[in-house]
Amino acid sequence: MPLLVTDYCWIQTDSSVCISVPLKGATAGKVNILSTDEYLKVHYPPYLFEAFLYEPVDDDRSTAKVGNGAALISLPKRTNKVWEHLMRTTNDKEKKEVRERALLKYQEKLSSESQFKAKKEQAEKKYALETMMKLEKEKSDSIQKMKDNEREKTTAELAAWRVRQKQKAEEESQLKLQSQRDDQNNLKAVTEKQENGCKDGGNVKLEQRGNGEAKSKRKQADLPAPRLVGNIQVTFTPRVFPTALRESRVPEEEEWLKKQAEARRAVNADGEELKDLMENERDPDWLKDKGDKCFAIGDYLGAVNAYNLAIKLNRKIPALYSNRAACHLKLKNLHKAIEDSSQALDLLTPPVAANAAARARANVRRGSAFCQLQLYAEGLQDYQAALKIDPHNEALQADTQRIRDIIQGTAANPETQ
Repeated sequence: MPLLVTDYCWIQTDSSVCISVPLKGATAGKVNILSTDEYLKVHYPPYLFEAFLYEPVDDDRSTAKVGNGAALISLPKRTNKVWEHLMRTTNDKEKKEVRERALLKYQEKLSSESQFKAKKEQAEKKYALETMMKLEKEKSDSIQKMKDNEREKTTAELAAWRVRQKQKAEEESQLKLQSQRDDQNNLKAVTEKQENGCKDGGNVKLEQRGNGEAKSKRKQADLPAPRLVGNIQVTFTPRVFPTALRESRVPEEEEWLKKQAEARRAVNADGEELKDLMENERDPDWLKDKGDKCFAIGDYLGAVNAYNLAIKLNRKIPALYSNRAACHLKLKNLHKAIEDSSQALDLLTPPVAANAAARARANVRRGSAFCQLQLYAEGLQDYQAALKIDPHNEALQADTQRIRDIIQGTAANPETQ
C-alpha cells in the first residue's frame, strides 16, 4: 500500500488555491501528477497525496511545478470565495467514484490532445501539399507561357515566309508575262523584217540572243542566298535501367532506386562492422532467426547484437525493433525498450488485420516498460490499445485492471510485465 502524505501545506485567496507537497527526496522524473476540476493526486512511489477538493476548480488553467524538493500546484477557483477546508468529507464509495471520474477525464484530455496534435499535423501537411501544388502550377503555367510565345513566334515567322513566297511567285509570274510579251514583240518584229527582206535576218538573230541572255540573268538574280551551315548540340538524360522507359513503371523504378540508395548509405555508414560478415550473415532474415534463437535460450545480449546487425542492413522491418524491445525489457533497458517499441509501431502502418498481433505485442512491451518506470498513465494507454486489438485476452484484461487499481491507489505497485 502507498504511504499517504499528510505534511503538506496550502494557502488560498479568493480566486485560487496553492498546495505544496514535499517530495521526500524523490526526483522530478518519478513524480506523477493527475489533476481534474474536483480531484488532485501527486504520486511518487511509495508516497501518495490525494485531495478531494472542497469546491470545483478550473482544470484548464491549473499549473504544477516540481523542484527544490516539493511539488507546487496552483489551482484557479471557479467561484471567487474563501474555502472553509481544502478537502471535502467523503466516504470510500464517493472517493472511488471521484477517482474513476478523474481517470476518465484525464484519459479524455490525453485523447483530445492527441487528436488536436494529429489535426495540426494533418493541417500542416495539407498546407505543404497546397503550397507544393501551387508552385508546380506556377511552374507549369510558366512553361506553357513559354510554349505559347514560341508557338506565336513560329506562326508569325511562317506567315511572313508565306507572304514572301506569295510576293516572289507574283514577281515570277509578272516576269514570265513580260518575257512572253517580249517574245511576241520580237517574233512580230522578226516577221516584219523577214517581210522586208533577208538583209535584216542576221540582226534579228542577234537581238533574240541578247534578249535570252538578259532573261537568264534576271532569273539568277531572283534566286535566294544559300543557307548558313551550323551544328546543334543535343544531350540526353542517362538511363539507369537498360530497358526502354515506360511511364507505367516509373514509380516502381523510383522506389527501387530509393531503396538501393538507402542500402548503400547503410553499408557505407557501417562498412567496418559489416565487411567481415559472411555472405549468409548479410541476410536480415537470417540474422532475425539467429536473434530469436538466442532470445529463446536466454542469451539476450547475443539477441540484441543479431538484431542490431539486421537493422543496419534493413531499417524497415518492424519485427526487428519489436523483438529487440523484448530483449531490452529482459535486460532492464527500459528507455531503449520504449524507443524500439515506438519505432515498431511507426512501421506497422497502416493498422490492418495482418499486423494486428504485431501491434498488440509492441503496445504491451512499451506499456510494460512505462509501468516499470512507474509511468502508469502512459502504460495504461498502451495496454488499452492492445486490449482493443485483442479484447478477449484474459491476461491483458487482468493486467489492465491491475494498472487501473494502481493509478486509483487501491492496489500495490507490482512490477507489470
